[in-house]
Amino acid sequence: MSAVRSTGYSGQGYSLRGDKDRFVLPPAFRKAVAESSDGRVLCLGKHERWNCLTGFGLSRRAELDAQLDREEDQAIRRGVDFDRDLRAMQLFGFVEIPFDSSGRFVMPAHLVDLGNLDGSVYFQGAGSFFTLWNPTEIYAMGQGWESAQAACRALEAENASGSKGRKA
Repeated sequence: MSAVRSTGYSGQGYSLRGDKDRFVLPPAFRKAVAESSDGRVLCLGKHERWNCLTGFGLSRRAELDAQLDREEDQAIRRGVDFDRDLRAMQLFGFVEIPFDSSGRFVMPAHLVDLGNLDGSVYFQGAGSFFTLWNPTEIYAMGQGWESAQAACRALEAENASGSKGRKA
């Protein structure tokens, strides 16, 4: 990869699990991930606090290195223990998954389990990464999640009615 590019992920998307257990990366995320990875490589890992997964492109590696250093510096300044090895495993424990030009990818079974995913995935942009949710999990989130919950409900209903891609 030539230069580190800052990629921002915004918006929402939705994918049903398709044939061959494939999901589809929504077009807006697909383009950003491909540009960030100099190709079609999706990085997925478990979110550290929420019951969902995170996704991003390969260029985020440099950001994760800087985050690790920053967190260690902050711990030293506060005089608290910091397990750099454990934190590095958490940050860099993501899986690199290829996706085709249509955005289709096969999610490893352990990530499906970690994200509590079943037949569908809701995608939510979050700046330098995006999250992948089981709709049931995002509906269970508390105050502050209303916008994401409403978007997920709308996308879920759109997919259930078969109107995806068609104007009403």
